[in-house]
Amino acid sequence: MDEQLEKARKYCAYEERCQQQVRDKLYDWELHQKEVEQIISQLISEGFINEERFARTFARGKFRIKKWGRVKIKYELKKHRITDYCIKSGLQEIDEKEYMKTLQESAEKKSKLIKEKHPLKKKYKLMTFLVGKGFENDLVRSVVEKMLKK
Repeated sequence: MDEQLEKARKYCAYEERCQQQVRDKLYDWELHQKEVEQIISQLISEGFINEERFARTFARGKFRIKKWGRVKIKYELKKHRITDYCIKSGLQEIDEKEYMKTLQESAEKKSKLIKEKHPLKKKYKLMTFLVGKGFENDLVRSVVEKMLKK
């Protein structure tokens, strides 16, 4: 088991991981549940796994690099079985001004790419795109309506 523990340490040191990712990897290595839970426990106590740190890093990265909205980030964190407390903590990493600026820029960029001439169809396509990126419906609606009035 020492060999698997060392492998797991390297796996966690390479990039921030959550418990579920590590657990899945350990099961891929064909370890039994008891061994998996012992290794997870050891990694947590050594600081290799920290769910709150993972949520913060994940939220920051997906927002800054992929330009995802809070809804999509929250959904993806839930898929990783992150607690609501850690999700809330992760979402606090996103600055409100930067968030609105990113939403605005994404809307403007996508609007230029939409070939649709009919204003309602264009608005629908733009809103669908932004909601798909994980931005909140009410924010999307207000940004798109302001933008298309210009």
